[in-house]
Parts: sequence; C-alpha cells; structure tokens
Amino acid sequence: MDIETITQYVTYGLILAGILAFLTSLIVQVIKELPGLKNIQTNVVALATAAVLCVVAMLLLCMYFTVAVTWYYVVAALIAAFIVYLIATGGWEKIKAIWDRTKYNKTEVK
Repeated sequence: MDIETITQYVTYGLILAGILAFLTSLIVQVIKELPGLKNIQTNVVALATAAVLCVVAMLLLCMYFTVAVTWYYVVAALIAAFIVYLIATGGWEKIKAIWDRTKYNKTEVK
C-alpha cells in the first residue's frame, strides 16, 4: 500500500468521524430534554448515542462492501465511538465558550 492510498483512507476516516460527531451532537441536542433523559447527564447520553451511531455505521459499511461482520469490527466501532463522543462534546463546549464571550444577552436586545 502506498502513501497516497493511506492518506486517502485517513481522509475518509476523518470525514466519517466528523459526520458521526455532528450527528451525535445533533441527536443529543434534540433528545436530551425528553422526559426519560432529563435526569441523565448529557455526557452519558452523548456517549450512548455515539456508540449506537458508530456501530450502525460499521454495520452499514460492512453491508455496502459485502464484508462479514466480526467481533473485532464491533470493538473497533466502540473505540471509535469514544473518539466521536470526545469530538462531539468538545465541539459544543467550544462553541458555547465563544458564544459566552460575546456577552450576548436576550434581555438587552431590543
């Protein structure tokens, strides 16, 4: 395998991680106020969402490429879920910090 192919696969992996992190953030922002999830920490909901999304993405990729699913694919998807979770939760906190620095207040806007 040459360096160009490796670079291409790494790029695909980063794109997939970004998409999964965005979907995780989006889903968590929508479902975190549901009655059954209000008492659970948002980080736990985000980790569970990332785990489900990564396993589903792995299953879809295996179906698309007609590859048999093995146990280590599932383990790799769960490890990737932790990385996706870190990307998803860190991203929202940084955006919130930037928003807070603007000192925007709804009561002051007329």
